[in-house]
Amino acid sequence: MSDGARRLLPRFLPLTPALALLLLFLAGPIAYCVLIAFTDLQLTGQAEESFVGLENFRRAFGDEDFLNAVWLTVVFTVLSSLVGQNTLGLALASLMRRASKPVRTLTGGIVVTAWVLPEVVAGFLLYAFFRREGTLNAVLDLLHLPSQNWLYTLPILAVSFANVWRGTAFSMLVYSAALDEIPKEITEAAEVDGAGGWRRMWHITLPMIRRSIGTNLMLNTLQTLSVFGLIWVMTRGGPGGKSQTLPLFMYEQAFQNSLIGYGTAVALLLLLVGSLFSLVYLRLLRTEV
Repeated sequence: MSDGARRLLPRFLPLTPALALLLLFLAGPIAYCVLIAFTDLQLTGQAEESFVGLENFRRAFGDEDFLNAVWLTVVFTVLSSLVGQNTLGLALASLMRRASKPVRTLTGGIVVTAWVLPEVVAGFLLYAFFRREGTLNAVLDLLHLPSQNWLYTLPILAVSFANVWRGTAFSMLVYSAALDEIPKEITEAAEVDGAGGWRRMWHITLPMIRRSIGTNLMLNTLQTLSVFGLIWVMTRGGPGGKSQTLPLFMYEQAFQNSLIGYGTAVALLLLLVGSLFSLVYLRLLRTEV
């Protein structure tokens, strides 16, 4: 063993338990999923599985329900994560910097409470809000405005709003920390030069927190792509698949239709989508260093 390797060995030894756990509980299951995605494994009615190659993937891209789930996943991710949580989180963080301490405490407590609620509990709360006899329609009736069954007519918008309500706190905390790092001298100088609020936001604030924006977008996107319990509790992907995103489609194929091989292939495609998003965000962050 060379002298360099001997010097590096003590540095890597403390990492050995963590690496072993990652291999056992992360790399191992992923490798097993890759294996069964190329088989016709089923939960019931099958003596033994057989290797089918790329058949599960060809079936997915020829399945209209899968393509519909892909489209709804894109809509759900863009509306609730890229636009909703990101924009609202930045707006709340900016407004809370100018608010009094009691207002900051109250607003932060309300927003963070929605974030720490279990996903199933949040789903039931938003179901009660959007259902036909729910809170939203009660308020609309009180104002003599037309009401409707939001979970039936606009299910993907309803679950997107629910995800915004539940996940905005994370963006708010990220942007609050990023805004606190901006030197007050810079913003005060711009204000003295006559720059308005929007110009300061566009030319000073956003460029100085762009790395935080990229990190927040990456984490929010990955979290939103994996949302299952919230949508399942509110709509179960219905009606007629109008709110069935990829996680729900994968669950339906694997555990309701007993097609484990096909459902695992869909899960790998979802993992690939998340990996591509991560690579794009990491590349953008790297170019800014």
